[in-house]
Amino acid sequence: MAIRRELGEGGDVTHGAAHGYPISASDLTIEYPPHGASPAFVAVRGFTLDVAPGEVVGLLGAAGSGKSTVANVLAGDHLHDAHRASPVITGGEATVLGYRMRGLGRRKAVELAFDVGHLAQDGASRLTPDRTVAEIVGEPVLLRDQRYSRRALTAKVAAMVDAVRLPLDMMPKVPYELSSGQRQRVALARSLILEPTLLIADDPTAGIDVTVRDAVVDLIGEIQRERAFSALVVSHDLAVLDRIADRIAVLDHGEMVALGTLEEVLDDPIHPYVKRLSEAYFRDIPEELLDDANA
Repeated sequence: MAIRRELGEGGDVTHGAAHGYPISASDLTIEYPPHGASPAFVAVRGFTLDVAPGEVVGLLGAAGSGKSTVANVLAGDHLHDAHRASPVITGGEATVLGYRMRGLGRRKAVELAFDVGHLAQDGASRLTPDRTVAEIVGEPVLLRDQRYSRRALTAKVAAMVDAVRLPLDMMPKVPYELSSGQRQRVALARSLILEPTLLIADDPTAGIDVTVRDAVVDLIGEIQRERAFSALVVSHDLAVLDRIADRIAVLDHGEMVALGTLEEVLDDPIHPYVKRLSEAYFRDIPEELLDDANA
């Protein structure tokens, strides 16, 4: 049985042993350094979380809660762009697949990128506009090994495109010929082409038509069950995480305020933000379903 952990404002959580966890963060503090006229800003404080092998953890919070900052730092994405103000770990520790993230160099960050599937918040819009679907999905393979057999690559890409439920006749198309949902599936295929043991997905339904959001979330869940990788899925939408996550961690103003299964977090909330989540969640559930659950 999962242990429910919820924090009041200014609270703390007990951190377990880190050995064997794809993600292990302990008392993590992340700060944006001064940039131009903008002063330094602490985005995340005291973040503690272990993600077990094969587990899907949802990271829930409103805009500005720090959830995307956590995702970017744990994926190492902040180390690949020297032209923007990037967050820095200034306190605590985090390891991802054995890589110590604090002070991680760019060479190690490249190695980590081959082991972690990262579906960025703007993943669909990051697709190279003049590349075909086949080229976009297959590019990480060639970045890792330029001598990889082109015939084998074609087969590998076709299998991945099929796995994300896209027809193979999409492979020669370019991004502008695809719908938002199709572009997001291409971004997902690219993030999984190297068969990672960990997926970090930042708001995977952002910018997708509401009619296909559930299908994209369910697809991630299906592939995760088939391939048994661990995942950290970030969202502001509780309904998204309800469909996919084994546990949820709730962030509010840069601090974790609840951690546990959905039921453990929402059934008896303490923190004001979690209380509002709980009220909204149960208000949207038909009364007859609540009666059945409580019977």
